[in-house]
Amino acid sequence: MQTSPYGSWPSPIDAALAAAHDGHPEWLGFVGDEVWWTEPRPAEGGRRTLVRRHADGREEPVLPAPWNVRSRVIEYGGHPWAGVVVAGEPLVVFVHFADQRLYRYEPGSEPRPLTPVSPVGGGLRWAEPQVRLDLGEVWCVLEEFTGDGPTDVRRVLAAVPLDGSAVRDRDAVRELTDDRHRFVTGPRISPDGSRAAWLAWDHPRMPWDGTELIVAEVRDGTLREPRTVAGGPEESIAQADWSPDGRLLYASDRTGWWNLYRDGEQLCPREEEFGGALWKLGHRWFAPLDSGLIAVIHGTGSTALGILDAETGELVDAAGPWSEFAPTLAVHGERVVAVGASPRTAYEVVELDTRTGRARVVGAEHDDPVDPVHYPEPQIRVFTGPDGRDIHAHVYPPHHPGFRAPGEELPPYVVWAHGGPTGHAPLVLDLSIAYFTSRGIGVAEVNYGGSTGYGREYRNRLREQWGVVDVEDCAAVALALADEGTADRDRLAIRGGSAGGWTAAASLTTTDVYACGTIVYPILDLAGWGTGETHDFESQYLESLVGPLAEVPGRYAERSPVEHADRVTVPFLLLQGLDDVICPPAQCERFLSRIAGRQVPHAYLVFEGEGHGFRRAETMIRALEAELSLYAQVFGLNPPGVPTLELIR
Repeated sequence: MQTSPYGSWPSPIDAALAAAHDGHPEWLGFVGDEVWWTEPRPAEGGRRTLVRRHADGREEPVLPAPWNVRSRVIEYGGHPWAGVVVAGEPLVVFVHFADQRLYRYEPGSEPRPLTPVSPVGGGLRWAEPQVRLDLGEVWCVLEEFTGDGPTDVRRVLAAVPLDGSAVRDRDAVRELTDDRHRFVTGPRISPDGSRAAWLAWDHPRMPWDGTELIVAEVRDGTLREPRTVAGGPEESIAQADWSPDGRLLYASDRTGWWNLYRDGEQLCPREEEFGGALWKLGHRWFAPLDSGLIAVIHGTGSTALGILDAETGELVDAAGPWSEFAPTLAVHGERVVAVGASPRTAYEVVELDTRTGRARVVGAEHDDPVDPVHYPEPQIRVFTGPDGRDIHAHVYPPHHPGFRAPGEELPPYVVWAHGGPTGHAPLVLDLSIAYFTSRGIGVAEVNYGGSTGYGREYRNRLREQWGVVDVEDCAAVALALADEGTADRDRLAIRGGSAGGWTAAASLTTTDVYACGTIVYPILDLAGWGTGETHDFESQYLESLVGPLAEVPGRYAERSPVEHADRVTVPFLLLQGLDDVICPPAQCERFLSRIAGRQVPHAYLVFEGEGHGFRRAETMIRALEAELSLYAQVFGLNPPGVPTLELIR
């Protein structure tokens, strides 16, 4: 064991390795007996490909570059593909990111477009496709821009002809609903085909605030007599589906926790979540099996994959190392597939056979790129914040199998604020975290008040308190680590992206806790973001996070980092994608204009071709190395082999 200062340890986990392992399998589905899913390709421009697992276990990327299977509906997207078997061969429809058209694909032929291109605004976009061979159609969510503004948009359920007749004829797309609701999810069809269920909500609510569960009769290929059967302004329905015998299943938080219901009857009352925040259309936390059992993703904080007996309420979890499951599930017969991960493994495709109870990895299997002795050992912690409130966090101390720091030295720590802010930091292996911990820099991921996974009361802590509770909770964790002798009080940093970027910037303008910060594609100006500088989905999010703009306009200025840039006195790094329509570059530029001339060391890196969330390997490499260089300069570290970031004043 060698002795060397924190931050100077040599690590086999470089930025290129972390970038290559960023992202995870998503959007599972069965095509016949085969499991298919989408998977990221950071080295191929950040595209997502479709992967097919053959019956013999062989994995095959189905679509070569430049095909990119990803929807832009509500900008965060949704389930982008569906498939069936016709005459023994797959027939797949998918959304191509570049033009957002629906395409039809059959092995051995080139994808063929099914939908037209619209010259208006953001065009036509599609999500949650379902192939209806009996009708010769694809049923899905249609998002249609009616003007050039980000909120000039309507959303309906629609039917697209499978024969390609809508490619040049918008009128060939049948609209199954009107646009009375601002947002809708894809319809779930009952086993006998007679009914459809979907979710809807309207501004200013977000889907985790309040949604409506709508049921309609399916007659002659149309949806008739839609009616609301559950949900409301203060009840969030996260997902709906049908049991094999035609009873309506849904996850509602009417008790304060997303629990499962069948025709209004609670199936497994627990202070746990059986649902989550619907950031993408098509997220699934439960899936009914032919036997009447229900596959569920559930838990408090972390999640497990389980099988629920709806008749007895008995819940049995799958055995295995996985401590977190992504909100995607698919079932076929008695087979269940999910995407699970743990602090020692990245996300991988897991199959559970409910007949045997056996769970195994069947796709995207985790393969350690370095000796796992270099991975951090996370600690699940609960800290005490202002007013004695609990704050959930994951603490990753510095860790290296061959190095330790001098006895009296305390390590630097970086507090990570997740995005959302109605989101959650999962307890999984993240090589971006290991990139820092293996060099001697600790990381603390804070699931501040407002995070999902801990019930509605915990989520609601952030109502009208964004920029207060999140900032206070992150600071409380940082200071507690310093007070207990875990972290060096003089070498604390904060970083975050999107809403986490907001928290990082707000922390630098309102506290003196941190010696520096990394701010990634952030929200910086509430007034601008709340009056047209973002996309439609979140355009009224601030009404609940901050308060009604018409009633509390002063609060928007009071909390915005852009209005208090003069209070920033410590170095910072600002990272921004130039194609970001959610948190546009204009906010960063406005913030920097108010920093100019104040002699605060900083760097601003922009990336062409990147939107909200970095997906290209070269971008992620540059961003990670720049962040490490910032900490090295501010904390007096000497990490080997890291390019120096130029800080300007």
